[in-house]
Amino acid sequence: MDRDSIIEILEKIAPASGAEEFDTGKIGLIIEGSPEVQKVCTALDLTPRVADLAVKMGADMIVVHHTPIWYPLTAITGERANLFRMVLQASVNIYVMHTNYDNAEGGVNDILADLLSLSDITRMSTGLVGECSLPLNEIADRLKGDIRVFGRERPVRRLAVAGGSCFDPACISEAISLGADAFLSAELRHSVALDFPILLIESTHYLTEAPAMRHLAEKMGWTFLDDPLPWHTITGTR
Repeated sequence: MDRDSIIEILEKIAPASGAEEFDTGKIGLIIEGSPEVQKVCTALDLTPRVADLAVKMGADMIVVHHTPIWYPLTAITGERANLFRMVLQASVNIYVMHTNYDNAEGGVNDILADLLSLSDITRMSTGLVGECSLPLNEIADRLKGDIRVFGRERPVRRLAVAGGSCFDPACISEAISLGADAFLSAELRHSVALDFPILLIESTHYLTEAPAMRHLAEKMGWTFLDDPLPWHTITGTR
């Protein structure tokens, strides 16, 4: 299949018009490789491990959620040079679906809501709110990782979900106005936690967004490359 045909499909799934302004120039085809594509992989991030696995599998395209080029580059050295060299030498296309995939119907937040069996869903400016019948331990099980909860632990009735780092005061306020009594996202700041009476459920950036890239791979018959960041929990001696 030619590359442009695949890009046309991806742009229908997550139109560029749905991206946030800060993503300008950071989505779509950001590294050009072979014009003919036989094998496609998806991943959350273009890590060295993801690139290595994809190249060894003979992939011609990797579709990722996060761009590996967040800021203008004035030098390409070290690990970044090794990463780019790997994909360029193998003529692998790198395609990015970021906030346009977050905001798309059937995208990151919809997949997260499906994963947690939310119903009676209302769409927010960022994220979704829906009825939730799961206890907190089942939410953790479905996310396949630990969660941290800020606030008095209680049953969740109406849950707001927003993949990635979305513990933003405006988002939480909107969720509350839509009847949410809990908000799930990643990377909760201390100052934000103190400001809201709602139950705040913190997962990781990876666990809230990787399910959507896995779903995309399954839908398209591609290969999802799982590569979570190597976080470790260290328990103190006192």
